Amino acid sequence: MKRDEQDFDAGRRTLLKAGGLAVAFVWLGTPKIAQALVSPHRQPGDAAAAAADGAPPFAPNAFVRIDADGAIRLVMPMVEMGQAIYTGSCMLLAEELDVDLDQIQVEHAPANEALYGMRLLAGQITGGSTSTRSTFTELRQAGAVARALLVSAAAARWNVAADACVVERGVIHHRATRRSLKYREVAAAAGKLADPGEVKLKAPEQYRLIGKPMARLDASDKVFGVTKFGIDVAVPGMRVATVRACPTFGGTLARVNDRATRAMPGVIDVLRIGNAVAVVATNFWAARRGMDALEVEWNRGRNAGLTTGKLREDLVASQASGKAIVGREVGQRPAGKLVQATYQMPMLAHATMEPLNATVHVTPGGCEIWAGTQVPANVVQNAAKITGLPPEKVLLHAQYIGGGFGRRLETDYVDQAVAFAKQVPYPLKVIWTREEDIRHDIVRPMYHDVISAVVDAKGKPVWFGDRICSGTVLGRWRPGAMGADGMDRDAIECAADLPYAVPNLKVEWVRHDMPPGLLVGWWRGVGPLHNLFVVESFFDELAHRAGADPVAWRMGMLQHKPRLAAVLERAASNIGWGKPLPPRVGRGIAVGEPFGSHICAAIEVEVSAQGDIRLRRAVVAVDVGIPVNRGSIETQIQGGLLFGISAALFNEITIEDGAIQQSNFNDYRMLRMNETAPVDVHIVNSAEEPGGVGELGTAIAAPALCNAIFAATGVRVRELPIRRELLAQGARA
Repeated sequence: MKRDEQDFDAGRRTLLKAGGLAVAFVWLGTPKIAQALVSPHRQPGDAAAAAADGAPPFAPNAFVRIDADGAIRLVMPMVEMGQAIYTGSCMLLAEELDVDLDQIQVEHAPANEALYGMRLLAGQITGGSTSTRSTFTELRQAGAVARALLVSAAAARWNVAADACVVERGVIHHRATRRSLKYREVAAAAGKLADPGEVKLKAPEQYRLIGKPMARLDASDKVFGVTKFGIDVAVPGMRVATVRACPTFGGTLARVNDRATRAMPGVIDVLRIGNAVAVVATNFWAARRGMDALEVEWNRGRNAGLTTGKLREDLVASQASGKAIVGREVGQRPAGKLVQATYQMPMLAHATMEPLNATVHVTPGGCEIWAGTQVPANVVQNAAKITGLPPEKVLLHAQYIGGGFGRRLETDYVDQAVAFAKQVPYPLKVIWTREEDIRHDIVRPMYHDVISAVVDAKGKPVWFGDRICSGTVLGRWRPGAMGADGMDRDAIECAADLPYAVPNLKVEWVRHDMPPGLLVGWWRGVGPLHNLFVVESFFDELAHRAGADPVAWRMGMLQHKPRLAAVLERAASNIGWGKPLPPRVGRGIAVGEPFGSHICAAIEVEVSAQGDIRLRRAVVAVDVGIPVNRGSIETQIQGGLLFGISAALFNEITIEDGAIQQSNFNDYRMLRMNETAPVDVHIVNSAEEPGGVGELGTAIAAPALCNAIFAATGVRVRELPIRRELLAQGARA
């Protein structure tokens, strides 16, 4: 894993000239992405890809390579942003290739949608907890094909049957004659062999790596500071800039007085674009001081008077009277007692640990970019438009990402850096301050739900209704993926596909677009995060209204969902559900099926008489199908749950005078280490296809937390973030 990212250049690599083997899975179908298939055959366009990677003798594509010197390279279509996908993907390849993780080198893939597009997201995109789901079979097949070719080459040299050979750590053995050959010794010969046809993958009982708790390949380098993130990039002749954009949504730059700034030590230049200004200096702190001295006037635009209150008022009005699109309707609403509640969620910022940044060098002949991004191909396409260069003249050096959470699915920070960099002859590193990062976030939408149920005499729901109102990220981000009727499926996920056995239901969505300039974006957990909070909180309400135990209540409606019922039972039993608790201590539970997985979170909290919330413990049970790396599953669930709890407790973006009010972790704060609690993760053994993991814990956190608060206080939380004053004992007296 140790490599110098800034020297990576897909167009100038010189490896493999002595001969080797390259195996890849090829994306076939539409000009975008359709289906992933392993193939050692050359396909149209492969010659250029092979030449860019050192012209190996066998290179149908550019994913998985075995070099002549024995090095095994996996060129990753996904980006690493803390989710441990590089380790998991190496495990899949190594399992079938019969090598160990220490024998594989990982490289960031260049921007190339045709080669590196993800099947489930139809593009070169990392997100939606899809990485393992997209490549679980394909990477194993790539390893199996490579192994078959290498073993066949060795068997031919020895004139023995291939099935008489075994492989251990990349060494092929023929036990009967005590002969051995390393992969590198037969790589060139293997590259000349014909397609082995169908390859048999290992049965689960044969796995050496898959299903084990493997240490992350990048952990050591990150601990010792070797790993380079985008913010660490340094290239010869580089200058550093920080930026300030118009604080209001859609506003523009009016006037700049830079006399004092230009006189400051270290300041090199002051650059302008339509809605922002950059101060360039020899280092970041000189640029920051120069920015502080800058006098800037803005054309604040049409949103200058915008407030959170106005946005919420308009959202509520749309929910009540806007045109709804029915996402799913089964049966009809019967007569009976109607139970109804309103739930609200705020806008959120991403606030990743690594603030947004990009380094760009624009010359007459090309554009080089060093940045961490979840959408490499989009970055290249946009840079080409901004510079006027053809896309093939734009080279992206992908970097490790210090937290994505959906924020780096956007390209605005790179686009801005390109617009500034094309004004100067030197490489320009643009770093947003934390304040700039939060105040110009592309926020998670706010939501407004009116949710209801018709219950029978025993309080059991016989009809369920949810009328959701929100903006649409998908409608802005990829409008072609919207339904023919205008439906955003993400907006209703985990509500329309209700897991409970309710005979009648109607789930509908009302689209509400924000004012021009106020963009909404994906946030970790996406649609399921919102809908699980609403649905699981409301069904908890129904259970308590019926005088039923929330676990038994859910279990009674999950008999047709054995995997979900199993994680519910596991989490409840391990947190000690039903055992007595002290006053103002409560347990809450929530279940869901987001991202193709099954999860149950049980949380125990204590709420003081003043309304302060203390986490006591949490238990999460998950069924993610075949667990590739148990270690990373556990840590992703732990981190994701605490991330979601942090948002529920503290996070909210508010707007005054057309600008975001929050600016740093003092007013957009996170859960601190002393405020966390032990999170026990129980992974259910399964032979099913893998589901997603990275967003699971975040998506289920809020309802489990709020249900625990109700159990402790009797106060039902229907609006986030949680208002402590509502939980204070005196306020409820």
